[in-house]
Amino acid sequence: MRLTKFTDLALRAVMRLAVSEEDGLLTTRQVAEAMDVPYAHMAKAITRLQHLGVVEARRGRGGGLGLTVLGRRASVGWLVRELEGEEEVVACEGDTPCPLRGACRLRGALRDAQRAFYAALDPLTVADVVASPTGPVLVGLIGRRSD
Repeated sequence: MRLTKFTDLALRAVMRLAVSEEDGLLTTRQVAEAMDVPYAHMAKAITRLQHLGVVEARRGRGGGLGLTVLGRRASVGWLVRELEGEEEVVACEGDTPCPLRGACRLRGALRDAQRAFYAALDPLTVADVVASPTGPVLVGLIGRRSD
């Protein structure tokens, strides 16, 4: 299974924000620069994370982005499901339905593999994925682009 670039950006943003207490609140632009991605792409990911209740944005002087309690305790599996959706790995229906859909064993096997993928991520929390050695690397990331 392959994650979308959007989910990848959102996960990286959550990971960076999880260690931001060490260097203060960050802006969306700072997170985008640290991850070396366009600001507009990161802004969309941050907005989705806000809608999920994982990230909060504080406005004004001293403002910035921070993880909510949910964001700190979130299961990586839950977060990926929310960002990716739980659609089937293959589209057997649609404009040109697969002629095997009534007797296909592959569809069920792929569905089982998808469940196993999420089950492997469910026990991991955001705190788990930012533990050393990842956390110090995240803190040390500095922007490399100038949009």
